[in-house]
Amino acid sequence: MTGPSAEDETLYASLTNELPAFLTEALLQTANLPSLPAVALQVLEVARSPHAPLGEYARVIEHDPGLTARLIAVANSVYYLRSAPPAQTSLEATQRLGLDATLATVLSFTLLPWPPTETVVIQTWRRAIVAAVVAGKLANQLCPTKVGSAFTLALLQDIGILAIITTYPDEADTLYADYQASHAQLINAERHCFGSDHTRIGAWLAAKWGLPSPIVRAIYQSHDGFVTDDMETLCLRLSGAIADAWLSPEPSVSLALLLKQIAIAETVPTHAIEALLHRLPEEIDLLTDILNLTAPSSIDSHALLAEAKQLLYQHSLALTARLDDQQQQLNTLLLHNAALEKRSRIDSLTQLANRAWLEKQLEERFALCNEQRRTMSVIFIDLDHFKVLNDRYGHQAGDLILERFGKTLASLIRKGDLAGRYGGEEFLIILPDETSQAAKQLAERIELHLKEQPMLTVDQEALYITASMGIACLSDGNFRNERDLIDAADQSMYFIKRSGRRGISVYGQD
Repeated sequence: MTGPSAEDETLYASLTNELPAFLTEALLQTANLPSLPAVALQVLEVARSPHAPLGEYARVIEHDPGLTARLIAVANSVYYLRSAPPAQTSLEATQRLGLDATLATVLSFTLLPWPPTETVVIQTWRRAIVAAVVAGKLANQLCPTKVGSAFTLALLQDIGILAIITTYPDEADTLYADYQASHAQLINAERHCFGSDHTRIGAWLAAKWGLPSPIVRAIYQSHDGFVTDDMETLCLRLSGAIADAWLSPEPSVSLALLLKQIAIAETVPTHAIEALLHRLPEEIDLLTDILNLTAPSSIDSHALLAEAKQLLYQHSLALTARLDDQQQQLNTLLLHNAALEKRSRIDSLTQLANRAWLEKQLEERFALCNEQRRTMSVIFIDLDHFKVLNDRYGHQAGDLILERFGKTLASLIRKGDLAGRYGGEEFLIILPDETSQAAKQLAERIELHLKEQPMLTVDQEALYITASMGIACLSDGNFRNERDLIDAADQSMYFIKRSGRRGISVYGQD
């Protein structure tokens, strides 16, 4: 294996700087910090090749007599021997074990004190074994040329925990006392305790060993989310999450939640996850047995998947019911808000626009007409002798007159026009794209309607009203703003008032 490249050295320096200084110093001073002998590094180098034959692994391993002896012993265990003759060479051992078991055996014997006795070490390595089997199976479906490297990366993803255990044994006892906690919770606890977590520490350790930068970066990112375009990275990240679900106290619940997250991420088909689950138990049991690790409780993968799907279905039904309820509440709220918004724009008596809405609309339309070189007219209306009517017939009759006059205006204006109550007995009509002549024609129709239709009948007597109306058109004057336009129409209206009421006046023409 060649020495570290400039890129590898730069990455190691960057990771060293990322770790808190006290943590780096403690790790470097730890005498029994996990390390990889040259033979293990060479095995990992071979594993990076997608087509490396088992003979290549055997050739590297046989350079370490101790490791070769351990590998042959595993290959000759009751799990492999049966009626076959005993393996006597590294090649025979690797051929009997297969790639997965060979890699797991090499890394376990070179990384861990063997046999492992500490509970946390056993639990960490058990998770690594489950994750490695998952990663290999996933890679076989998603990126077949990366099966060996995906298996290896999954085995190495939690080596930072081993570094924490050896460097801070007392803190580790407390930190990992509840190893059944979610991996995300463990990472948060590590960050709170050390200012870093085992993915960063593991990446630093891998860089210190001189592992290639792609392996280092994979360990660094191994616990990130499921959204990635790189299939090998996705296999690695999913492997740890599936291992956590498999080893959790309630695997069906954990698996259901995981399947939901995977479906949301939309990075891997659900059927790919289901397919690998059916083949997990036998391979996990085999690897944990040959490595003298206590196997997790026996799991019926078919029953587990069926129960997880049922839980997911029930959760989906409950979620749908909640969403329906929330949608109904939202619809009610939207209707309520729409009603409130409408009331904020409408005069409650006449059901026309109120003054605030009229002025806002006139401001916006005035600006638009100026920008687009369009015209606009307004009609300012004041009902004649309204105070006299109120005094003679009462305010209730006055309100009824205002209400009916509002309906009259609403029936006579066109779509796109806006009529509103400006205040008291005053009304304003906004007519986009209409000249003063067209506005005058509308005013004449209003005048005719008032002449022909009584607004009220009092003691069988028909009560007719008249109105004074002033018109102003944007094209007929140099108006600086909408306020000037209203004032011009108001002045025209008062010209009629002073002339005896009942009539129409156009600004600039009368």
